[in-house]
Amino acid sequence: MRKFFANKKLIIVMIILIATLSTVALSFRVRENRSAPPLIQRVANDISNTAAAIVSAPMVAIHDGFNNVTDLVNTYNENQALKKDITQWQQTKATNSTLKQENSQLKKQLKLNATLSDYKQIPASVTSRQPADWENIFMINKGSLQGVKKNMPVVSGAGLIGRVIEVNNISSKVELISTANTNADRTAVEIVNKKDEHINGIVSGYDKTDEALTMTQINTKNAIEKGDTVITSGLGGLTPKGLYVGKVVSVKNDDYGRPATVYLKPATNLNDFSVVTVISRDVQGG
Repeated sequence: MRKFFANKKLIIVMIILIATLSTVALSFRVRENRSAPPLIQRVANDISNTAAAIVSAPMVAIHDGFNNVTDLVNTYNENQALKKDITQWQQTKATNSTLKQENSQLKKQLKLNATLSDYKQIPASVTSRQPADWENIFMINKGSLQGVKKNMPVVSGAGLIGRVIEVNNISSKVELISTANTNADRTAVEIVNKKDEHINGIVSGYDKTDEALTMTQINTKNAIEKGDTVITSGLGGLTPKGLYVGKVVSVKNDDYGRPATVYLKPATNLNDFSVVTVISRDVQGG
């Protein structure tokens, strides 16, 4: 009986050993035959791959979403930086343009000042100019405390542009030579023609269409031609003699062939100036 059970155990061990060896041999054959894995293995592989895809899908989505958000934030930051750079560039460009314009005007002032060395000069800046009164008046940042007095002439660029009509402590109101105010004190001027003849008149208005000053009250038979120089005559006592006003651009004759109206190109662009010089009527050292 004992011999039977001993043989039985030996048989079971042999069966297990044979099955194990058969399984190992089968697995080697399956590995070598990669093109046709068993049905069970294929099903298991598909299930495993599907499960892996399902599990990894949310993680991939989260990762992609995070990358998209990061890219969006980076793009926004770059956009803001570019906008800031553009704004700074525009501001720098505007500042440079303003400085260039002021520099040009100051150079003209210095050139003009060299011809007015006999008079006391008070440099000033334009502080306000109302669109409704653009051709009539403007304000400057100098007043009685700086020596400004009523009726002092005001020049800018290359020549005369107006006269002080109101003085405060630290500011003054200037009436432009182009004013349409019929009650304004008109500027007495004279034309110096090619023959060095002096022809008197007054600046009586401004032609908006041609952007030209009009000179009237002319009584002369002397020739007036385009390009003749116009300066202040000093008549009337309000403005010193010899301040440059502009150039003759055209002449309109009356029915008798005598000049009735002379059109003048102002020495300075009356629509574009920001620095001026107030000229004292008193001669320095006098």
